[in-house]
This record gives sequence, C-alpha cells and structure tokens, in this order.
Amino acid sequence: MRRFAGPVAVLTGALVLTGCGGSDDAKAQLSVGSAYMPQPVSDMAAGFLDIANKGGAKDELTSVTSDVGPVSVHETVGQAMEEVQSLDVPAHGQLVFKSGGNHLMFDKLKHTLKQGDNVTVKLHFAKSGPLTVEMPVKSATYNPTTGH
Repeated sequence: MRRFAGPVAVLTGALVLTGCGGSDDAKAQLSVGSAYMPQPVSDMAAGFLDIANKGGAKDELTSVTSDVGPVSVHETVGQAMEEVQSLDVPAHGQLVFKSGGNHLMFDKLKHTLKQGDNVTVKLHFAKSGPLTVEMPVKSATYNPTTGH
C-alpha cells in the first residue's frame, strides 16, 4: 500500500492545482465610464476616465488614438509624471485616470476645443478589441466629485 502513496499524493496535488487554475475561457470584460477632458488653455490637454474590468483575466491598455491629435498615456508616481507604453487593467478591477494621477495627454491639438465639444478617443488593448469613447469637454475647473 505504501508504494502507491507517493504517486497518489502527486496525482491528487495535480488535480487540486488544476481546479484552482481557472478556466481558459476567462477573458477581460472592459467598459469605460466617467470620461471627460477639462477645457484646454493651450494646444495640450489632459483626459480622464475609468476603465472597469468585470472579467477574470487582466488586460493592458497599450495605446490611445484620437480625432484631435496625438495622445500618450502618462503615469504619475509621487510627484513625477512619465509617459508609459502600457498600463494594466486588473481582472475584477479598474484602471483609473484622474487629476493628479494617471492621465491621457493630448499634444498638438488640431483645433481649439471648447466646453460642450466631444472628443473621440479609441482605446487599444493587448488582448481585447478597441473601445471607442466620446469624451465631453468640461469647464477648465471641472471637478467630477462636485460636478462643477
């Protein structure tokens, strides 16, 4: 009986680990909310939004394109801002772009944007298809927590 104990333990451990591994069908389920751009005062602007992932797999935001000019993704750590090639969108989590934190940077705007305009952005991901978002231009002092 003892000569089977080792192989049985290994087989049982493998079955337990397989059960914990999750399904190959787990995918990111992405949606976007709270998108806005404060009215720019120059040919540069920032953009903010939330990317929610209700799925069981992470994804990565790899780039952003827009109808108003070039867009880069910036990460803020402490007081330092730097352009990054991608940002993770965690499984069952979200990636938040907010004032003072991660943000989209619009550079060399093709035309002047005013409060009430909409900017179309396309978010590109490593695994999921692109998402197109209409980003309303709000007042330069807009604060999403107060709505002003």
